[in-house]
Amino acid sequence: MLFLQTTMPQVDVKSVNDSIKQHTEDMLYQLQTNPRGYFEELGHQAILFGIKVVIALIIYFVGAWLIGKIKKMQKRRFERRKVDPTVASFVYSATSFSLTVLLIVITIGTLGIDTTSLAALLAAGGMAIGMALSGTVQNFAGGIMILVFRPFKVGDWISAQGYQGVVTNVAITNTRIKTIDGREVVLPNGALSNGTIDNHSTLPYRRVDMLVSVAYGTNADECIELLMKILKSDGRVLDSNIEGCQDPFVALKTLNSSDISFVVRAFCKNEDFWGLTYDLNKAIYTQLPENGIQFAYPHVDVTLLDKEK
Repeated sequence: MLFLQTTMPQVDVKSVNDSIKQHTEDMLYQLQTNPRGYFEELGHQAILFGIKVVIALIIYFVGAWLIGKIKKMQKRRFERRKVDPTVASFVYSATSFSLTVLLIVITIGTLGIDTTSLAALLAAGGMAIGMALSGTVQNFAGGIMILVFRPFKVGDWISAQGYQGVVTNVAITNTRIKTIDGREVVLPNGALSNGTIDNHSTLPYRRVDMLVSVAYGTNADECIELLMKILKSDGRVLDSNIEGCQDPFVALKTLNSSDISFVVRAFCKNEDFWGLTYDLNKAIYTQLPENGIQFAYPHVDVTLLDKEK
Protein backbone atom coordinates (compact mmCIF):
# COMPACT_ATOMS: atom_id res chain seq x y z
CA MET A 1 0.00 0.00 0.00
CA LEU A 2 1.31 3.42 -0.93
CA PHE A 3 1.13 6.20 1.66
CA LEU A 4 1.51 9.85 0.66
CA GLN A 5 3.02 12.14 3.26
CA THR A 6 2.28 15.82 2.93
CA THR A 7 4.65 18.21 4.64
CA MET A 8 2.76 21.09 6.18
CA PRO A 9 4.50 24.38 6.97
CA GLN A 10 5.47 24.71 10.63
CA VAL A 11 3.67 27.48 12.48
CA ASP A 12 5.45 29.34 15.25
CA VAL A 13 2.70 29.35 17.88
CA LYS A 14 4.67 31.58 20.24
CA SER A 15 5.16 34.33 17.64
CA VAL A 16 1.45 34.23 16.76
CA ASN A 17 0.47 34.57 20.43
CA ASP A 18 2.92 37.43 20.86
CA SER A 19 1.46 39.21 17.81
CA ILE A 20 -2.11 38.87 19.10
CA LYS A 21 -1.03 40.05 22.54
CA GLN A 22 0.76 43.11 21.11
CA HIS A 23 -2.25 44.02 18.94
CA THR A 24 -4.59 43.76 21.93
CA GLU A 25 -2.32 45.94 24.06
CA ASP A 26 -2.17 48.59 21.31
CA MET A 27 -5.96 48.60 21.02
CA LEU A 28 -6.41 49.01 24.77
CA TYR A 29 -3.82 51.79 24.83
CA GLN A 30 -5.63 53.73 22.10
CA LEU A 31 -8.97 53.26 23.88
CA GLN A 32 -7.48 54.69 27.07
CA THR A 33 -5.58 57.59 25.52
CA ASN A 34 -7.75 58.59 22.54
CA PRO A 35 -11.06 56.68 22.46
CA ARG A 36 -12.76 59.18 20.17
CA GLY A 37 -10.01 59.00 17.56
CA TYR A 38 -9.98 55.20 17.79
CA PHE A 39 -13.70 54.88 17.06
CA GLU A 40 -13.49 57.47 14.28
CA GLU A 41 -10.73 55.45 12.66
CA LEU A 42 -12.71 52.26 13.19
CA GLY A 43 -15.77 53.81 11.54
CA HIS A 44 -13.64 55.09 8.67
CA GLN A 45 -12.22 51.60 8.08
CA ALA A 46 -15.73 50.11 8.22
CA ILE A 47 -16.94 52.61 5.60
CA LEU A 48 -13.98 51.81 3.34
CA PHE A 49 -14.62 48.08 3.70
CA GLY A 50 -18.32 48.59 2.98
CA ILE A 51 -17.44 50.50 -0.20
CA LYS A 52 -15.14 47.64 -1.25
CA VAL A 53 -17.94 45.13 -0.64
CA VAL A 54 -20.34 47.17 -2.80
CA ILE A 55 -17.74 47.50 -5.57
CA ALA A 56 -17.00 43.75 -5.37
CA LEU A 57 -20.71 42.92 -5.68
CA ILE A 58 -21.05 45.26 -8.65
CA ILE A 59 -18.01 43.67 -10.32
CA TYR A 60 -19.38 40.20 -9.69
CA PHE A 61 -22.85 40.83 -11.11
CA VAL A 62 -21.52 42.82 -14.07
CA GLY A 63 -18.96 40.06 -14.72
CA ALA A 64 -21.64 37.37 -14.56
CA TRP A 65 -23.73 39.38 -17.05
CA LEU A 66 -20.71 39.75 -19.38
CA ILE A 67 -20.00 36.00 -19.17
CA GLY A 68 -23.58 35.32 -20.25
CA LYS A 69 -23.17 37.75 -23.16
CA ILE A 70 -19.90 36.13 -24.23
CA LYS A 71 -21.51 32.68 -24.22
CA LYS A 72 -24.41 33.95 -26.35
CA MET A 73 -21.94 35.56 -28.78
CA GLN A 74 -20.05 32.28 -28.98
CA LYS A 75 -23.26 30.40 -29.69
CA ARG A 76 -24.26 32.76 -32.50
CA ARG A 77 -20.78 32.63 -33.97
CA PHE A 78 -20.68 28.84 -33.89
CA GLU A 79 -24.14 28.61 -35.45
CA ARG A 80 -23.15 31.06 -38.18
CA ARG A 81 -20.01 29.09 -38.98
CA LYS A 82 -21.83 25.74 -38.57
CA VAL A 83 -19.35 24.45 -35.98
CA ASP A 84 -19.85 20.84 -34.89
CA PRO A 85 -22.28 20.81 -31.90
CA THR A 86 -19.88 18.49 -30.03
CA VAL A 87 -17.06 21.04 -30.20
CA ALA A 88 -19.45 23.91 -29.46
CA SER A 89 -20.88 22.35 -26.28
CA PHE A 90 -17.38 21.52 -25.01
CA VAL A 91 -16.15 25.08 -25.64
CA TYR A 92 -19.23 26.51 -23.87
CA SER A 93 -18.43 24.50 -20.74
CA ALA A 94 -14.71 25.34 -20.78
CA THR A 95 -15.37 29.06 -21.35
CA SER A 96 -17.95 29.28 -18.58
CA PHE A 97 -15.68 27.53 -16.08
CA SER A 98 -12.56 29.59 -16.91
CA LEU A 99 -14.32 32.96 -16.89
CA THR A 100 -16.15 32.17 -13.64
CA VAL A 101 -12.87 31.30 -11.87
CA LEU A 102 -11.30 34.52 -13.19
CA LEU A 103 -14.30 36.56 -12.01
CA ILE A 104 -14.09 35.08 -8.50
CA VAL A 105 -10.38 35.92 -8.26
CA ILE A 106 -11.00 39.51 -9.39
CA THR A 107 -13.90 39.89 -6.94
CA ILE A 108 -11.77 38.64 -4.04
CA GLY A 109 -8.95 40.98 -5.07
CA THR A 110 -11.36 43.93 -4.98
CA LEU A 111 -12.05 43.24 -1.30
CA GLY A 112 -8.38 43.87 -0.57
CA ILE A 113 -7.44 40.22 -0.12
CA ASP A 114 -4.01 39.43 -1.50
CA THR A 115 -4.69 37.27 -4.57
CA THR A 116 -1.03 36.19 -4.59
CA SER A 117 -1.59 34.53 -1.24
CA LEU A 118 -4.82 33.04 -2.62
CA ALA A 119 -2.95 31.63 -5.61
CA ALA A 120 -0.30 30.19 -3.32
CA LEU A 121 -3.01 28.64 -1.17
CA LEU A 122 -4.67 27.10 -4.22
CA ALA A 123 -1.32 25.77 -5.43
CA ALA A 124 -0.56 24.30 -2.01
CA GLY A 125 -3.93 22.57 -1.92
CA GLY A 126 -3.77 21.53 -5.55
CA MET A 127 -2.33 18.11 -4.83
CA ALA A 128 -4.92 17.29 -2.18
CA ILE A 129 -7.75 18.60 -4.35
CA GLY A 130 -6.40 16.68 -7.33
CA MET A 131 -6.33 13.46 -5.33
CA ALA A 132 -9.84 14.06 -4.00
CA LEU A 133 -11.12 14.90 -7.48
CA SER A 134 -9.09 12.30 -9.35
CA GLY A 135 -12.26 11.00 -10.98
CA THR A 136 -13.18 14.50 -12.17
CA VAL A 137 -9.68 15.04 -13.58
CA GLN A 138 -9.96 11.71 -15.39
CA ASN A 139 -13.32 12.73 -16.80
CA PHE A 140 -11.85 16.06 -17.95
CA ALA A 141 -9.02 14.23 -19.72
CA GLY A 142 -11.59 11.87 -21.23
CA GLY A 143 -13.51 14.87 -22.55
CA ILE A 144 -10.36 16.13 -24.26
CA MET A 145 -9.82 12.68 -25.82
CA ILE A 146 -13.41 12.57 -27.10
CA LEU A 147 -13.06 16.06 -28.57
CA VAL A 148 -9.77 15.20 -30.30
CA PHE A 149 -10.51 11.71 -31.65
CA ARG A 150 -14.25 12.28 -32.23
CA PRO A 151 -15.63 8.74 -31.73
CA PHE A 152 -19.09 10.32 -31.86
CA LYS A 153 -20.78 13.70 -32.17
CA VAL A 154 -23.99 15.32 -31.02
CA GLY A 155 -26.90 13.64 -32.81
CA ASP A 156 -25.25 10.21 -33.13
CA TRP A 157 -26.94 7.06 -31.83
CA ILE A 158 -24.43 5.20 -29.65
CA SER A 159 -24.25 2.20 -27.33
CA ALA A 160 -21.84 2.61 -24.42
CA GLN A 161 -21.57 1.68 -20.74
CA GLY A 162 -24.68 -0.46 -21.04
CA TYR A 163 -26.88 2.34 -22.44
CA GLN A 164 -28.19 3.25 -25.89
CA GLY A 165 -29.36 6.64 -27.03
CA VAL A 166 -28.85 9.81 -29.05
CA VAL A 167 -26.00 12.10 -27.92
CA THR A 168 -27.50 15.43 -26.88
CA ASN A 169 -24.54 17.18 -25.21
CA VAL A 170 -20.79 16.70 -24.74
CA ALA A 171 -19.51 18.72 -21.75
CA ILE A 172 -16.10 18.95 -20.06
CA THR A 173 -16.59 15.98 -17.73
CA ASN A 174 -19.64 14.10 -19.03
CA THR A 175 -21.72 13.23 -22.05
CA ARG A 176 -25.54 13.21 -22.05
CA ILE A 177 -27.59 10.83 -24.15
CA LYS A 178 -31.36 10.55 -24.60
CA THR A 179 -32.62 6.98 -24.60
CA ILE A 180 -35.42 5.70 -26.81
CA ASP A 181 -37.83 5.66 -23.84
CA GLY A 182 -37.26 9.35 -23.09
CA ARG A 183 -34.69 9.15 -20.28
CA GLU A 184 -31.56 11.29 -20.05
CA VAL A 185 -28.43 9.38 -19.07
CA VAL A 186 -25.23 11.16 -17.99
CA LEU A 187 -22.08 9.18 -18.86
CA PRO A 188 -18.70 10.18 -17.33
CA ASN A 189 -16.20 11.00 -20.05
CA GLY A 190 -13.38 9.11 -18.32
CA ALA A 191 -15.09 5.72 -18.49
CA LEU A 192 -16.61 6.59 -21.86
CA SER A 193 -13.27 7.38 -23.52
CA ASN A 194 -11.65 4.21 -22.11
CA GLY A 195 -14.55 1.87 -22.87
CA THR A 196 -16.13 0.39 -25.97
CA ILE A 197 -18.34 2.76 -27.97
CA ASP A 198 -20.67 1.35 -30.60
CA ASN A 199 -21.61 4.21 -32.92
CA HIS A 200 -24.62 3.25 -35.02
CA SER A 201 -24.65 6.54 -36.96
CA THR A 202 -21.15 6.78 -38.42
CA LEU A 203 -21.68 4.66 -41.54
CA PRO A 204 -24.58 5.25 -43.97
CA TYR A 205 -25.62 1.58 -44.25
CA ARG A 206 -26.34 -1.22 -41.79
CA ARG A 207 -27.05 -4.93 -42.09
CA VAL A 208 -30.13 -6.58 -40.65
CA ASP A 209 -29.31 -10.03 -39.25
CA MET A 210 -32.10 -12.45 -38.39
CA LEU A 211 -32.33 -16.10 -37.47
CA VAL A 212 -35.49 -17.97 -38.55
CA SER A 213 -36.12 -21.37 -36.97
CA VAL A 214 -38.56 -23.78 -38.62
CA ALA A 215 -39.62 -27.35 -37.97
CA TYR A 216 -37.81 -30.43 -39.24
CA GLY A 217 -39.27 -31.74 -42.47
CA THR A 218 -39.36 -28.28 -44.06
CA ASN A 219 -38.14 -28.18 -47.65
CA ALA A 220 -34.95 -26.11 -47.34
CA ASP A 221 -34.95 -24.84 -50.94
CA GLU A 222 -38.56 -23.70 -50.76
CA CYS A 223 -37.94 -21.93 -47.44
CA ILE A 224 -34.85 -20.16 -48.80
CA GLU A 225 -36.75 -19.10 -51.92
CA LEU A 226 -39.65 -17.72 -49.88
CA LEU A 227 -37.39 -15.83 -47.46
CA MET A 228 -35.45 -14.34 -50.37
CA LYS A 229 -38.73 -13.29 -52.01
CA ILE A 230 -39.74 -11.50 -48.80
CA LEU A 231 -36.43 -9.64 -48.74
CA LYS A 232 -36.50 -8.55 -52.37
CA SER A 233 -40.11 -7.39 -52.14
CA ASP A 234 -39.14 -4.65 -49.68
CA GLY A 235 -37.78 -1.55 -51.42
CA ARG A 236 -35.59 -0.65 -48.45
CA VAL A 237 -33.37 -3.71 -48.97
CA LEU A 238 -30.21 -2.74 -50.87
CA ASP A 239 -27.89 -4.81 -53.05
CA SER A 240 -24.24 -4.90 -54.11
CA ASN A 241 -24.77 -2.15 -56.70
CA ILE A 242 -24.40 0.30 -53.81
CA GLU A 243 -20.86 0.65 -52.45
CA GLY A 244 -20.56 -0.79 -48.95
CA CYS A 245 -23.57 -3.11 -49.35
CA GLN A 246 -24.04 -6.76 -50.30
CA ASP A 247 -26.86 -8.68 -51.95
CA PRO A 248 -29.57 -10.15 -49.71
CA PHE A 249 -28.50 -13.50 -48.32
CA VAL A 250 -30.41 -16.52 -46.98
CA ALA A 251 -28.89 -19.88 -46.06
CA LEU A 252 -29.46 -22.91 -43.83
CA LYS A 253 -27.23 -22.21 -40.86
CA THR A 254 -27.67 -24.87 -38.18
CA LEU A 255 -29.36 -28.19 -37.50
CA ASN A 256 -30.54 -27.98 -33.92
CA SER A 257 -32.00 -30.61 -31.61
CA SER A 258 -35.62 -29.67 -32.35
CA ASP A 259 -35.48 -27.28 -35.32
CA ILE A 260 -33.45 -26.01 -38.24
CA SER A 261 -32.32 -22.38 -38.48
CA PHE A 262 -31.95 -20.14 -41.54
CA VAL A 263 -29.80 -17.01 -41.42
CA VAL A 264 -31.32 -13.94 -43.12
CA ARG A 265 -29.18 -10.90 -43.96
CA ALA A 266 -30.03 -7.69 -45.76
CA PHE A 267 -28.40 -4.27 -46.05
CA CYS A 268 -30.37 -1.04 -45.74
CA LYS A 269 -29.90 2.65 -45.04
CA ASN A 270 -29.04 3.49 -41.46
CA GLU A 271 -32.31 5.33 -40.88
CA ASP A 272 -34.32 2.34 -42.21
CA PHE A 273 -32.73 -0.24 -39.90
CA TRP A 274 -35.38 -0.55 -37.19
CA GLY A 275 -38.36 -0.14 -39.50
CA LEU A 276 -37.05 -2.84 -41.85
CA THR A 277 -36.26 -5.17 -38.95
CA TYR A 278 -39.77 -4.99 -37.53
CA ASP A 279 -41.48 -5.24 -40.92
CA LEU A 280 -39.41 -8.28 -41.93
CA ASN A 281 -40.32 -9.97 -38.67
CA LYS A 282 -44.00 -9.40 -39.39
CA ALA A 283 -43.75 -10.52 -43.04
CA ILE A 284 -41.87 -13.72 -42.14
CA TYR A 285 -44.30 -14.54 -39.33
CA THR A 286 -47.27 -14.04 -41.65
CA GLN A 287 -46.11 -15.51 -44.96
CA LEU A 288 -44.26 -18.66 -43.89
CA PRO A 289 -47.32 -20.36 -42.32
CA GLU A 290 -49.43 -19.25 -45.32
CA ASN A 291 -47.06 -21.25 -47.53
CA GLY A 292 -47.11 -24.38 -45.37
CA ILE A 293 -43.90 -23.72 -43.44
CA GLN A 294 -44.29 -24.16 -39.70
CA PHE A 295 -42.15 -22.47 -37.07
CA ALA A 296 -40.37 -24.65 -34.56
CA TYR A 297 -41.27 -24.54 -30.88
CA PRO A 298 -40.20 -26.64 -27.89
CA HIS A 299 -42.28 -29.82 -27.75
CA VAL A 300 -42.08 -33.47 -26.80
CA ASP A 301 -43.42 -36.35 -28.91
CA VAL A 302 -44.92 -39.17 -26.82
CA THR A 303 -45.52 -42.61 -28.38
CA LEU A 304 -47.87 -45.04 -26.62
CA LEU A 305 -47.20 -48.73 -27.14
CA ASP A 306 -49.99 -51.29 -27.05
CA LYS A 307 -48.73 -54.06 -24.76
CA GLU A 308 -51.36 -56.53 -26.02
CA LYS A 309 -49.79 -56.40 -29.43
